[in-house]
Amino acid sequence: MFNLLIDTSVWLDMAANPKLTPMLSLLRELIKEGTVKLLVPRLVIAEFQKNRERVAKASTKSLSSHFQQVKDAIRKVDGNARQKDKVITYLTDLNHRIPLLGSAAEGVLDEIEAVLNAGSLIEASDEVRLRAADRALERKAPCHHDNKNSMADAVLIETYLECMRTMDAPRHRFAFITHNKSDFSAETGNQKLPHHDLCGSFTKVKSMYFINLTECLSRITPERVMDSMVEYEWNMESRGLSELLGAIHVIEQQVWYNRHKYREHLIETGQIKIVSRAVWEKGEQNNQGEIIDEIWMGAQSAAKAVEREIGSANLGPWDDFGWGMVNGKLSALRWVLGDEWDMLDT
Repeated sequence: MFNLLIDTSVWLDMAANPKLTPMLSLLRELIKEGTVKLLVPRLVIAEFQKNRERVAKASTKSLSSHFQQVKDAIRKVDGNARQKDKVITYLTDLNHRIPLLGSAAEGVLDEIEAVLNAGSLIEASDEVRLRAADRALERKAPCHHDNKNSMADAVLIETYLECMRTMDAPRHRFAFITHNKSDFSAETGNQKLPHHDLCGSFTKVKSMYFINLTECLSRITPERVMDSMVEYEWNMESRGLSELLGAIHVIEQQVWYNRHKYREHLIETGQIKIVSRAVWEKGEQNNQGEIIDEIWMGAQSAAKAVEREIGSANLGPWDDFGWGMVNGKLSALRWVLGDEWDMLDT
């Protein structure tokens, strides 16, 4: 049994960095199987809940602001206009994907919260608080920095040490995982090693120190870590704004062309008459059974342009299912970009 105490910094970074998501899934599997037991100090839950909204917003708000600043700077500098347009278009595409990144972070944060709530909740005992206070008074890691209150970190490491003392049993191993290297790791040299004030509490087997969750899980089950990383190498990326607009343009042309060909059929069968503008203006101008000759000539020219641009093979005809797919695609893409459902005007 591996008993893991994971610092809040690891959980928050996991939500902000999609590359760490595979390890969250593997960790959940190992906990469910009973290979791993998660030790969750109440302090970690409180810090996680305090910071989760900030993490969810950070990736969207800051990135969007940075992209806009870069785009403004590119517009101001001299250079090849075509290349500048390409860069700005690319940044616009990335900016369009930012809300999706924020949504993904929210999903990971929800998963993390579920994992934390399912772990073994650890309350900080009075003894833990006293030992943490002694660390602060003696300026021992993680309380060795000037002008920094590291009392919460001291409580965290003392909670871990108390768990080791009270939960020790044959074949039980313990690990402390943190990304807070400045407080817990060696001040010089290899930061994968604990600070010299803490090194006496860690070994290579019984009580291990990690600054990387992947390395920790690799110590437990290296094969499954590798499998998880391979499985998640392929990620479905959201499409850029220019690609969405391009797809909408093609489908709009397809829908317009289909309507044009139906009007052509109505003209050939005598259900719509081609008339001059003078005749049309004398009659009922909302008459759906007539079309002005110059407008029809323009429509025929436009249809030939669509055939050249899209290709006749991509312009139908479609059966009812195919036609429904075309209109459904147009409706869905427009909805993604902020339009209302069923907006099919061309």
